[in-house]
This record gives sequence, C-alpha cells and structure tokens, in this order.
Amino acid sequence: MHTSVNEIRLSDSSFFLRVDWEGQSLGSGFQLLLTDGQDAWRGEVSEAAVNSEAEELEMQKEKYIQDLQQALTEAENTSYSFSLTPDPPNHSCTVSLTYEKIQKDISFRLGCVVLTAVTEPVEAVREVLIHSLQRGNTLHTTNHKLREENRRLCQEHQRIAAKLKHYIEGKETLEAELYSRFVLVLNEKKAKIRSLQETLTTLQETRSSDGQKNRKSVKSDQAAGLEDEAEQDEYGGSTDEEPEEVQQSTAASNESFQVSSSPSPLGEGLRDITDVAPCRKRRFRHLGALELTVKKTTLETAQRKRADCSAGSSQLQTPQSAAEPASAASAAEDLFDDF
Repeated sequence: MHTSVNEIRLSDSSFFLRVDWEGQSLGSGFQLLLTDGQDAWRGEVSEAAVNSEAEELEMQKEKYIQDLQQALTEAENTSYSFSLTPDPPNHSCTVSLTYEKIQKDISFRLGCVVLTAVTEPVEAVREVLIHSLQRGNTLHTTNHKLREENRRLCQEHQRIAAKLKHYIEGKETLEAELYSRFVLVLNEKKAKIRSLQETLTTLQETRSSDGQKNRKSVKSDQAAGLEDEAEQDEYGGSTDEEPEEVQQSTAASNESFQVSSSPSPLGEGLRDITDVAPCRKRRFRHLGALELTVKKTTLETAQRKRADCSAGSSQLQTPQSAAEPASAASAAEDLFDDF
C-alpha cells in the first residue's frame, strides 16, 4: 500500500489530503481522506470510475492516470486546482471534492469524488499525523544517509584530487628528466652526424684530389706515350723529313743500278750492299750525308775494280768473280762498322 499526504488550498483554507492506493499507479483505484484538523471526510474511487472519467474526457488511460497522480500526490502543483462543495462544509455529512487541470488559462475537470464525514475525526487526524511523522522520519533518515554519502564522496574526491596532484607532479618531473636526457642524446646524435658529415666531406675531397692526380698522371703518361710514339716514328719511319738526302740517295742508287746492269758477279754484290744501306740509314738517320759519301766511294772503287777485271783474261775472270763479291761485301761491312 502506497500513501501520500499533501496540503491543498480550498476557499482560502488549508486542508490535508491523504491518498492511499495499491499497485504502481492510481489506475487500480484509490482512497481519499480530507481533513482540516477538526473534521474529516473519507471517500473512495474505483477502477471503473477512473476508466469512465478517461473515456468521458476522451483521453488515453495512461495519460489520464499520469495527470491524476500529479494532481493528488504532488505538493503545491500550480497546474491543478481543487474545489469543495458545499463551501465551507460546516460539519456537513457529505462533501464533493473536484480536481481540475489548468492549461493556458483554461481548466477542465479531471474528476469528482463524494466524501463522507468520519464519525471519529480525531482518529483520522492522528493517522494523518502519524503518517506525516513516519514520512518525516523516513525523509530524515534518507537525508542523513545522503549527507553521509555526500561526505564520503567529498573525502574520496579530496583523496583522488590529492593523488591526482601527486601524479601530475611526478609526471612533470619525469617529463623534465626525460626531456633533459633526450636533449643530451639529441646533442650527441647531432655531434656524431656533424663528425660523419665532416669525415664524408674530407673523404670526398681526398677522392676528388686523388682523381685529379690520377687524371693528371694518366694525362702525363699519355703525353709520354705520345712522345715515345713520336720518337719511335721519328727514328723508325721513312726519310721523308730530309728530301734532299733522299733525292741524293735515290740518284746514287740509280747510278749504281745503271752501272751494275751488266751481268757480272760484282753487280750482284753491289746490289746486296745497296740493300743493306737503307736499313743502316734508317737506324742512323743523322749520318745520312756521310753514308752518301761512303756509297759514292764504294761505287768508285767498284768501278775501278770492274775496269781492272775487264782487262784480264777470261780464265782469271771466273775465280775473281767468286772472290770479289765476298771481298766487296766484307769491305762495306767493315766501313759501316767503323762508322
């Protein structure tokens, strides 16, 4: 059983209204007790009456029950009003209590209940007072529990705040320490990076200087090779650089060939000598003029010997022809060796 006691205003007078109901809401019916402290009136509203009122107002039952509970159980609700007939009751045996809802300056009736006077109003008033005291004690106990809970929560809040402050200080200290360590590590890394960059720059400079030296050495080697090739070409090449000497040697060789046109053994020996002379000339190019003089002398000697040989007999010509080429060749070689 649920009980509610509220103070209502009726005709500028204060009345106390007690409502008792079973279940979760007033939809299953409820009982009313109205008293002004001297007289008391009691009445009852059934579930059928609640349903008929809802149908008469054309409202949903849930909405009607919600409005009815707010009007009868909530204290000092300005959205609802009460009226009593007759007013004042003047110890009447029956009275009618009407409760209405005010909405936008328009009021409509939620319900009306007929109350009958109680034969012993003092007992009814005492019940109301007892319930009020019990309700007050319950509220006081609840209030005390809520205060204790609030105190406990405040202490917990203070404890948590102090712990949080301690954690914040520790966090700031740890951050400062970690930051200082990080700065040290970062500076070491920067110094190492700078040293590596300097080392890399030094190596690159050394490599570039070595490359330049290598290129210079290669160029110098190439230049020396070119000079060697030029010298080799100069010593082992033809005698085109000295056209006058070549022309003289060519004329001399032509004369020697003209002289040796006869089929004599001495001419063959002279051809052999002329074949050796150009090779000697290539090897000793700077002695070209001296070689020409030697050739001329050799040719003159050969001509004189050939003239002497032609004056002799034919019998002596055969052994001389075998000995003279050898002597001429040996004489020419001895001359070149002396040079």
